[in-house]
Amino acid sequence: MNEAFTDTGIFGEFPAEEAPAARLAPPPPAEPLDEAAVAAALVRMGAVGSNERPRGRRIEGGISSEIWLIDVPGRRLCLKRALPQLKLTQLWQAPTNRNRHEFAWFRVAGRIAPDAAPRLVGQDSAAGLFVMEYLDPAMYPVWKHQLRDGNADPATAAAVASRLALIHNRTAGDPEIARMFATDEAFYALRIEPYLIAPTRWHPDLAGPLGRLAHALAGTRLALVHGDVSPKNILVGRRGPVFQDAECAWYGDPAFDLAFVLNHLLLKCLWNPRAVSRFLACFNQLAESYLAAVQWEPREDIEKRTARLLPALTLARIDGKSPVEYVTSELDKGRARRFARAMLNDPADRLHVVREAWAAARVGM
Repeated sequence: MNEAFTDTGIFGEFPAEEAPAARLAPPPPAEPLDEAAVAAALVRMGAVGSNERPRGRRIEGGISSEIWLIDVPGRRLCLKRALPQLKLTQLWQAPTNRNRHEFAWFRVAGRIAPDAAPRLVGQDSAAGLFVMEYLDPAMYPVWKHQLRDGNADPATAAAVASRLALIHNRTAGDPEIARMFATDEAFYALRIEPYLIAPTRWHPDLAGPLGRLAHALAGTRLALVHGDVSPKNILVGRRGPVFQDAECAWYGDPAFDLAFVLNHLLLKCLWNPRAVSRFLACFNQLAESYLAAVQWEPREDIEKRTARLLPALTLARIDGKSPVEYVTSELDKGRARRFARAMLNDPADRLHVVREAWAAARVGM
């Protein structure tokens, strides 16, 4: 699982024996759920009564979890169980206890901002699954779908930033939250290795800067991180954005969350070139709204870490383990690579510099 460390031998300050994933045992195969097993789990969790007859069906499409949509008279639920092997062509394994930490992230975030997370219904830790309310896409459209269609509203970007910063502010420096989310192994397996280490196989000359970013990220403990703040995991609700898919929850560097979502706004320029100016306006609004709300450290410090992480994430979505599905043109891939390589070799400390470099490279234009 940490082949990139042992094969390249490039991280002098982060040797292979210290890599969290080096301690992960190969996961056992997951037994697929069926409708009877789902129904039994719902009864155990108290989500349905023993006399109720829920109807469920597996939802296809997710790469990291098995997800079921469940119909009970008068309501709809969603059941989720983490998979030990992600459904990708490259080998990508991760601890299944991330399901428990995702449930915990929803619970913590929901206490801080009640509309920021789906309502939890029940949990079965022994079976490694939980159930939550189902949010109808007609009422909670996916932000990614809006961006795909060119509907890039800076007000939505500002709301995402404000809600994310609130969660970071309220969990910063909290030793109990830090203890609950000491998920270094899972975060390494799900984020550091596939996003910051794996690209060095195609870009060995970037091993130095990427390795330094990996080491700095792994060693920073400031606040509760969602870890997958992607537009596909953000629902645009009437009461503000709702965050989904918190499997990568970790007490670490909130700059990762900010860089992750800003990177997606840049990449959307490759998907819908006609909306580039609107995507960049959302980038500016999200960055400024978030930084203006930071209370746990000087905004210049987190902005610097974010600006340096962002091009690494851009490269990861082209040449990492999870490339974005909508960047298919070799011309666009080349532009993104040139932008990322230039910024990694000559890092910026401010986000407006990163945005201007992206625009100057005419990526997506």
